[in-house]
Amino acid sequence: MRLLPETYCANALEKRDFELQGPGLKRGFRRQARALLSARRLPGLLLLALTAGCALTEPIVRPDLDMPAQWGEAGGAPAATAPVHDTWWRDFGSAPLDAFVAEALATAPELRIQAERVVQAELALRQAGASLLPGLDLSAGSGARNVDSKETNSTSLSLGASYELDLWGRIAAGVDASRASLAATRFDHDAARLSMSASVASTWFQALALQERLDIARQNLAIAERVLRVVQARYDNGAASALELSQQRATVLNQRKAIEPLEVQLRQTRSALAILLGRNPQADFPTDERLAALQVPVVDAGLPSELLLRRPDLAASEARLAAAAANIAAARAALLPGISLSAGAGVGSAALLSLADTTRTLSISASVLQKIFDGGRLRADVDIQRSRQRELVESHRRAILAALKEVEDALANGVRDTNQEAAEREILAEAERSLRLAELRYREGADGLLTVLLAQRTLFASQDQLALTRLARLTAAVNLYKALGGGWSAGRAGN
Repeated sequence: MRLLPETYCANALEKRDFELQGPGLKRGFRRQARALLSARRLPGLLLLALTAGCALTEPIVRPDLDMPAQWGEAGGAPAATAPVHDTWWRDFGSAPLDAFVAEALATAPELRIQAERVVQAELALRQAGASLLPGLDLSAGSGARNVDSKETNSTSLSLGASYELDLWGRIAAGVDASRASLAATRFDHDAARLSMSASVASTWFQALALQERLDIARQNLAIAERVLRVVQARYDNGAASALELSQQRATVLNQRKAIEPLEVQLRQTRSALAILLGRNPQADFPTDERLAALQVPVVDAGLPSELLLRRPDLAASEARLAAAAANIAAARAALLPGISLSAGAGVGSAALLSLADTTRTLSISASVLQKIFDGGRLRADVDIQRSRQRELVESHRRAILAALKEVEDALANGVRDTNQEAAEREILAEAERSLRLAELRYREGADGLLTVLLAQRTLFASQDQLALTRLARLTAAVNLYKALGGGWSAGRAGN
């Protein structure tokens, strides 16, 4: 029987439910198996394997997803925007932030962990690639044996080589899977760097906001104490009631009470920043920078369709889809016969620890192994890999949708917070003017203390809200940079 590679591949892979065990073993394949195992046809089979072969391939499956033509908030964004670059944090104009990000990218424990995972993936690829090369073994031995009072000695030295023909591409598919996994790991490292820089920026801005809110609370306490002195003087002169004095004392106590929680939050936020930088939690940080001095960049969001090429986490998800396809190909190839070549050469002697009067041996062999029955283990492995592929496809779909939402949310929050900040500044200016007028009219006896108290509370709330709104605007800009990939590109992966 003449066995052609294309005929064999077609027969072996004709149907998805092809089975090599039990009743599913086709009669025609039995004849082919006998032909394969025939010693007379072995040289021809080896020649066939070396010259023809039919490596299995598996297409990469991607989710069917329609990308929007533009962002929902694109129309409301200013025309003058800046492109996203890989040092985006410099756009905020904060020298301490520049230093913090550089320090975190160099020393953060989380990034060191990710870097070691890249090293492990590189070694795994090297390990997988080694299976494509022949194996060499060197052995030596010497011994004595006594049988029926007859002693025999022997010494031998041999060199053996073995090589598995990757006829169906199983080993190559494993290498492809490892290579794709390495790419995914490198992309994960890049995603971790982006996440780390964004976390450092957000945490630093939170620390600045808390410091500013703490300063505002202390200033408000000073204002409340100043008004208390006025009320006390009027009370001493009989121009104010005991109720008015008690109300202002309560205001002072409330302002004093509001300081301690802010101090605790500030210490905790600075400790969190220190941990991100790999520092001791009690590390000191500069305190002279203010939120108002920071710039809020306006970012060019680009098109939604570009997002797939701009985010390292989506690139990692795409690479895992490629690895899944390669794993399926490897599992399918494992269903087919395996062919191994081996050769050996050695010398031996009938002496102990001596190679005098040696005899030489030379051997070469080939073997074919076909799993006839394994209880469905290999077929189950194929099904498992396909199930993992479907899982990864849905995970990729979810990641894309989440990325689109992150950009939309960041854009919407940026527009909203910009408008809110402008409104809060107008409210603050009016609150400051109202408090000045209320204090003046109270001193003159034109208004009661209640008017002053209301003006105080309005001013305190406006100052605190403005700091929070400024923080929200800065955070929205950081989130937008992160959602857009932070200027990442595949060409700089792993850097």
